[in-house]
Formats: sequence, structure tokens, C-alpha cells
Amino acid sequence: MDKDFLLATETAKELYHGHAAKMPIIDYHCHLSPQMVAEDYRFRSITELWLGGDHYKWRAMRTNGVDERYITGDASDWEKFEKWAETVPYTFRNPLYHWTHLELRTAFGINKLLNPQTAREIYEECNEKLQQPGFTARGLMRHYRVETVCTTDDPVDSLEWHKATRESGFEIKMLPAWRPDKAMATENVEAFRAYVERLGEAAGVDISDYAGFMDALQRRHDFFAAEGCRLSDHGLNEFYAEDYTDAEIKAIFNKVYGGTPLTAEEDAKFKSAMLVEFARMDAEKGWAQQYHYGTLRNNNSRMMKLVGPDTGFDSIGEFNTASSLSRLLDRLDSRGILPKTILYNLNPSANEMVATMAGNFQDGSVPGKIQFGSGWWFNDQKDGMERQMNALSLLGLLSRFVGMLTDSRSFLSYPRHEYFRRTLCNLLGNDVERGELPVEEMPRIRQMVEDISYYNAKRYFGF
Repeated sequence: MDKDFLLATETAKELYHGHAAKMPIIDYHCHLSPQMVAEDYRFRSITELWLGGDHYKWRAMRTNGVDERYITGDASDWEKFEKWAETVPYTFRNPLYHWTHLELRTAFGINKLLNPQTAREIYEECNEKLQQPGFTARGLMRHYRVETVCTTDDPVDSLEWHKATRESGFEIKMLPAWRPDKAMATENVEAFRAYVERLGEAAGVDISDYAGFMDALQRRHDFFAAEGCRLSDHGLNEFYAEDYTDAEIKAIFNKVYGGTPLTAEEDAKFKSAMLVEFARMDAEKGWAQQYHYGTLRNNNSRMMKLVGPDTGFDSIGEFNTASSLSRLLDRLDSRGILPKTILYNLNPSANEMVATMAGNFQDGSVPGKIQFGSGWWFNDQKDGMERQMNALSLLGLLSRFVGMLTDSRSFLSYPRHEYFRRTLCNLLGNDVERGELPVEEMPRIRQMVEDISYYNAKRYFGF
């Protein structure tokens, strides 16, 4: 893992070192804690920074036979780190092996391989450096030359930490992103009712019917816009595009808000209406909307009860989404409310479908208006990135791609951008050296690398 890691040709090396590597980072979708940024949080140990909340590592540790006490349990920071160090040599060919050593090298200057023999030395060196001024939350963002981050925020969030960060004079932009999933999560009647009440309080609206519900959402959408929000995000199992009438949606809202469970048909109609309303709000403000879809969540009911959601028990789902995605995008387009849209599929078998679907709704108003998003979650590794970029290249315009994001809760995940950029440069470098891209076009290829690494996102989101 030297300076030419993943760069197999001289052209790839030139593209990366001369162009991709120097670009700042725009991380337009992440799950960082805004409070940690506002307070310039100092981590107590490498374990808290590295293993806290990282379900990628947790899955690997469980697979390696590590007891839950050393993962999400009450073991000490050293004990948890030691168990991770024991697991690392078993992660060959898993992206965790690359990410682990990229993060050690780029953040801490540590070039040693992590294993049981080096664990204590690396643990102590990392912890010592974490007490230095440049290793706080903000310090790590500066170190990785981050320019803008977009967090993931519920409509009821106060955004107080975004405001505090902005008013502190911190030079890196931290913007909110609107994530209204709970506003359409009608499966749990009690939880939905409680959420609607929280929404009303946040918006200063007395919600008693569907009109009040939508008024509250609109007020919060306006509030997010005033705080600098430029994009939304939606986590979906699949897409919803059922036919419905306004009267039906009002009656469905009254039913679920009144405490009566919905039928599957009613639930799908309500979700269909919400996706239209959310898109309308985004289109009116010129935001981009993101759809992350295809997850089968919380598969292990025993562990769900024990440690809760987002702890490493989700997987790739199999959903037949082409027809519903087409109906949804067509409905928005025909009404003139289709905003800039990024589509992220979790199942790579849908790559070509998504790439071709995006082409159906490009309208010439914005370069790459409908984006095939980067390899997501289980696909944000070398093979997944290459498969996504190959599908986009063959069926769309890779040159207009808005590039990579971390989708992470960790301040050590920025090397994901480096990993992506190296993969991109290697892909293009191989094409040049095989004669599949002309050497005479190297100026354009260099610009393409810089655009995908940075400029396309900057222009697309208006940062």
C-alpha cells in the first residue's frame, strides 16, 4: 500500500497524483454527528473513533468468532481494539483490510500492518496522537482537506449544531440534508402518531388532519432551506408509485393518526403520495433528492432486540423496482416537479437497469440531472465501484458523474474518497494504455478526473 496503491499503469499514476489527489473533498452524504463538529469533539481513544458505530467492522468481528461483549458490549476500549486487531489478518480481500491501513497511514502516519503483534503499539501511538491539537473532529476534517459535508437530519431536528458551527467561523461548510423517512413510516401506528406530534411541535403547528401535517412538513422544509440545506435523502426498501386521490390520502392519514393500522394497499398509497410531495418541495427550491433503496433491514430479530437497529444485521434485498421507479419518475416529470435526482441501488444486479432508467428522464436542463449514484454500502469497494462506473460508462456519461461520498458516521472515513479516486484513475489509465481512449485526449481525461473527484458535485449541488 505505497503511493501507487491500486494504480497499475503509468497513466493511472499520472492521473491520480497529478489531478485526483489534489482535489478537495465534498462529502455530500454522511452520518457524522453535527454536535461533534460543533463542539470540536476530542475522542478518548482510537476504539471510540474507529469502532464506535462501525457496523462494517462489527460484522467482520462476529464472523471471526468474536463475542458481542467485545463489539457492542461492555468490554474496555483496549479489549475491543485487541479483538479487532485479531480479526484484521482474516480480512484479506475484504475492503476492510484496505480501509484499515489507509486510515492508519493517512490519519496517523502509521505504515505498520495491524495484527495481534502490533496491536498494543499501534493502539498507544494512535491514542497519544488523538490528544494532539490536530486530531479533534474538526482537525481531522481539515487534515483531509474537506470543503463541504452534508449530514443526515430529520425534519424535526433543531439544526442547532449546524447553526453553532456556522457562527463559530469554522471554515468547512457543514450543511443539513432533509431525511423525512419517519414522516411516511406508517407501519407502526404508535410510532407514527408520536412522530407527527413531534413534527407539530417543531413546526409550531397544531396537527389534526392531513392539511396540518403537510403544513408542518412545508414549514420545516422552509426552515431547512434557510439553514443552507441543498438536498434531501430517502431510505427506501423499494419505490412506491400507486395511484391515489387526495381524498384517499386524507382518509388514510386520519385512519393511521387515529390509531388504526393501515392495509398494505393504504400504506403503499400513502408512501406514494409522500414521495410526490417531497419531490415537489425539493423541485420548488432547486434541491437535489437522493434515493437509497434496496435494503433488507434488521434481519436478525434476536439481535435487533438485544442491540437495536443499524448494528450490522442488514443485507442486500431483492426487489423488482424497475416498473415502480419508472412510474414515480414519470409522474414527477409529467407534473414538472422532477428535481435533480440521485439513484443509489444496493443490489448490483440492478446497475444496468438504474443506468438506463436515469437516461429516460434527462431533460437537457442540467448536465447529469438524473444521476446513477456511486457504489453504496456493500458496493463501496473496488469491485462495486468499478461495476457501477462501468455500467454508467456504457449506458450514460461517466464524465458527468458527481462522484464519491462516505455515507459514514466516522471522521476517519475520508480515505474512502482516496480509494474511489485511485480506482477511477486506474480504470481510465488502463483504457488509455490499452488504446481504448486516445492519448491525444489526455487533457480532456485529466479534466474528467478532476470533475468526477470534485467539480461535478460542486456545480451540481451549487456549493
